Amino acid sequence: MARRRGPQGTNEQAVVALVRRLGAALHELGLGEIEVAWGDVRVRVERPAPQAPAPPMPAPGAPVDTAPAPVVADVVPSSGVTVEAPMVGTFYRAPSPNAEPYVREGDVVKEGQIVCIIEAMKLMNEIEAKVGGRIAKILVENGHAVEYGQPLFLIEPAG
Repeated sequence: MARRRGPQGTNEQAVVALVRRLGAALHELGLGEIEVAWGDVRVRVERPAPQAPAPPMPAPGAPVDTAPAPVVADVVPSSGVTVEAPMVGTFYRAPSPNAEPYVREGDVVKEGQIVCIIEAMKLMNEIEAKVGGRIAKILVENGHAVEYGQPLFLIEPAG
């Protein structure tokens, strides 16, 4: 089987493997970004900066509330199985912009069924369900960037 090579003659599979390893190192070491030059290929992986809005300033003379605001998170059933991003890239729910999504919330999937695509370095990588069951929650918006290990779907396994 012939291996595809990129424009500079670099094996694309090796580049994808490098991106995966850099994503893992970024996550493991808690870094904000990492850059590597390998032959004629230069790869830079970075985490998006958290977008926290600035708290409003209280009016002069207004009482200051010092109690911390409650944090509300999605409730995730403990029996759910998370499908995580195996690489850094762009998340797509469908094979093309005009196509129907692979899955919707509430759909029943089989183990190994394609649930989305992650585009990394112009390669479309099909992501499969780890277990058979029902899609309980889609955790990423179509077209958004994802990081290595980021949860994409929550699947409630079949009985």
